[in-house]
Amino acid sequence: MQLTVKTPIFGDNATKITEVAGKYPGKVLVKKDHWVVEAKSLLGLLALALQPGDTVEVELEGDVDNKVVDELVETGLFA
Repeated sequence: MQLTVKTPIFGDNATKITEVAGKYPGKVLVKKDHWVVEAKSLLGLLALALQPGDTVEVELEGDVDNKVVDELVETGLFA
């Protein structure tokens, strides 16, 4: 599923994403350009340097409920 970044993803905002992804035992992958990072990785998310208007692809692997995408949108960081 594609999501659009609404606010810069640094520090606290990246932590919110890792907390949401950490609730699930499977992998939540965030893809931007040629980068693919696990959403549970704070350093990985920071390396993406996501800015408003950027589009990312979220891919779920393993035992992950599709609700994780809804939870990410509910953080207010994505549309």
